[in-house]
Amino acid sequence: MTTHDPRHRTATLLVQGGLERSHHGETAEALYLTSGFVYDSAEQAEATFANQVVHYQYSRFGNPTVTMLERRIALIEGAEACRATATGMAAVHAALLSHLKAGDRVVASRALFGSCHWIVSTLLPRYGVTTEFVDGGDMAQWQKALSTPANLVLLESPSNPMLEIVDLKAVADLAHAAGAIVVVDNVFATPLLQKPLELGADVVVYSCTKHIDGQGRVLGGAVLGRQKWVDEVLQPFIRNTGPSISPFNAWLLLKGLETLSLRVRAGCDSAEKVANFLAGQPAIARVWYPTRADHPQRELAMKQMTAGGTLVTFEVKGGKDAAFAVMNAMRLVKVSNNLGDSKSLATHPATTTHLRIGAEERAKLGITDGVIRLSVGLEDPQDIIEDLEGALAALAARRAAE
Repeated sequence: MTTHDPRHRTATLLVQGGLERSHHGETAEALYLTSGFVYDSAEQAEATFANQVVHYQYSRFGNPTVTMLERRIALIEGAEACRATATGMAAVHAALLSHLKAGDRVVASRALFGSCHWIVSTLLPRYGVTTEFVDGGDMAQWQKALSTPANLVLLESPSNPMLEIVDLKAVADLAHAAGAIVVVDNVFATPLLQKPLELGADVVVYSCTKHIDGQGRVLGGAVLGRQKWVDEVLQPFIRNTGPSISPFNAWLLLKGLETLSLRVRAGCDSAEKVANFLAGQPAIARVWYPTRADHPQRELAMKQMTAGGTLVTFEVKGGKDAAFAVMNAMRLVKVSNNLGDSKSLATHPATTTHLRIGAEERAKLGITDGVIRLSVGLEDPQDIIEDLEGALAALAARRAAE
């Protein structure tokens, strides 16, 4: 029994979208902790495997709790279909490898999360896929790269960690003319702040581990796109390679979705205040936040997004030693490479998330040794600011003593 009305607004769909109650009439989504399913007869099992009837077969292929998660994310994204995966990287991997074959060509924005960069730079070429990186904000590079046929375009916007904004519509137009589908990692924007499919993207991927869970509990991912592509391209890959999400994790992510709009809105408000504070500190060389007037792509960001997001990136003068000193002096904000959490977290990309792409590639992306990525949580923004203020004061005191 499906209980939601697809005409409901986003906040309502986040709570009730995709909910399917059993005959027991449970209030919360049911948690189906089962690996397999039984059939009424051998004939029903045969018809199920022959795709003649719809019936759950095995939780690697599909599970009622996972189906509710997939339907809910699809509703808030505005996608025809969704498949959930065990992790965000499983989602990226499945979206790419299900579509590509030897001899194909991929064009990707250089500003990718470290593991995504590795897939494009290292894994795909092993299987005969040609890859090319471009600077995501440089339309001339996109035009040149997509002036010859391609099969897939991969990008993040805003990017991790430098919050670079890519013109999604313009890139999608170029990609489609070149014969490519466009895959957008929309993790930083969340499905609430940006709708890549409405801007021309074909596929959207998420690490549900981040804002969708939002409380640092479980891993999960999602791939969204048109029903035909999901059924004919993605689903066979997921079914046969097994990057399936556990029903328990799917259930927790459903609970996370219920508060997503409240958490993201609060995080955006606090992040903007934190960014404005940091921009006025003498020890800070630069701050990146999409809604600030000094962000080089602010106009484009506000055209594509409804708010700036929960991430703030800033550069401490003095390089790695200074950045580490600030991070080690923080008491409220914790050092962690996760993001989108209810707790504020900071990481040093050059030595963590983007370590393995190498110094040369980091330099191209502007990831200096002084850069810190701050994921702003749900604490009182003034407490976050005071924690950063204390950390910067500790840095100043150390410098004065040297």
